Amino acid sequence: MTEIDKPLDGIRVLDLTRLLPGAFCTQQLADMGADVIKVEEPETGDYMRWTPPLVDGRSALFDALNRNKRSVALDLKTDRGRDALLRLVDTAQVLVEGNRPGVMERLRLGWDVLHARKPSLVVCSLTGYGQDGPYALRAGHDLNYMAIAGGLGLNGEREGPPVPLSVQVADIGGGGVQAAVAILGALVAVQRGGEGRRLDVAMTDAAVGWLALAFAARAAGERVARGDQRLGGRYACYRVYECRDGRYYSVAALEPKFWRNLCGALDRPDLVEQQYSEDLETQKTLETIFKTKARDEWEEVLASLDACCEPVLDLDEVASHPQVVARRLFERAREGRAPDLGEHTGELLSEVGL
Repeated sequence: MTEIDKPLDGIRVLDLTRLLPGAFCTQQLADMGADVIKVEEPETGDYMRWTPPLVDGRSALFDALNRNKRSVALDLKTDRGRDALLRLVDTAQVLVEGNRPGVMERLRLGWDVLHARKPSLVVCSLTGYGQDGPYALRAGHDLNYMAIAGGLGLNGEREGPPVPLSVQVADIGGGGVQAAVAILGALVAVQRGGEGRRLDVAMTDAAVGWLALAFAARAAGERVARGDQRLGGRYACYRVYECRDGRYYSVAALEPKFWRNLCGALDRPDLVEQQYSEDLETQKTLETIFKTKARDEWEEVLASLDACCEPVLDLDEVASHPQVVARRLFERAREGRAPDLGEHTGELLSEVGL
């Protein structure tokens, strides 16, 4: 994204969160040009700062989530720290916090105080379970949110146990993307003349919403179980197949034209009519076929085929994939750096007269 493409230039965001969800949210805002200021505890800072793996004493995970941000170290339990934050609020359009419900009120920095101080301020309160309900004060992490939302229970093989997702779906999607979308919507409302608002963003809420199709299918009387969903292993045309070398190939030939193309390339036109068959024999036939070649050999056969088939890459193969290279995904992620703890404290406090 070039300088002229940054729509949030001039927007200041105060980020009071720790760890993954809030940092991912504000990283997206920073990438769009927002001036993101991490407000951290003196000495300890964001817990992610000392989360392994460390490279030259710095957390690689923290650096991945906090590029192009500034850091101010404030003790919000003191009058001086609270006063400094309120002065920064005067200069900001957004404040994101990830405390349990009630913490900001105990710090005398709750919604009523912030809204009175700056009526146009958008405050995003990011939690696992939301600001109300019996689980509001309950601690949790991504695995717990996905468990309650039903997503974890659907992940895994038909006869096996639920398998934890390797990507923190609720944290990144609910705490990151969903929160960023809500903030952008609120900023538009303010720009149109409305007042600021408090956003109650819960990661479990978001995860439940993403299962809309599964809930709809269940309500319509369709079976929805682990390893037996439409897009979870039920059909031979939408599965992952092991190759001769132990690597895997993904097949997502949902549309009939793609499935016909694949069956043609496999020299099995007899399978065309079996696309949505629930007969396990079709799946076993595909399993046998894919085990006749190594993954890269199948890539030579299928790469130019219009059939929605792609090799399953190992993590260390992703950066060199031609599409990833062409889109400069890793190059963009290296632009800018994450701040040291409190690196900009003097600079920022000087801006507000302290």
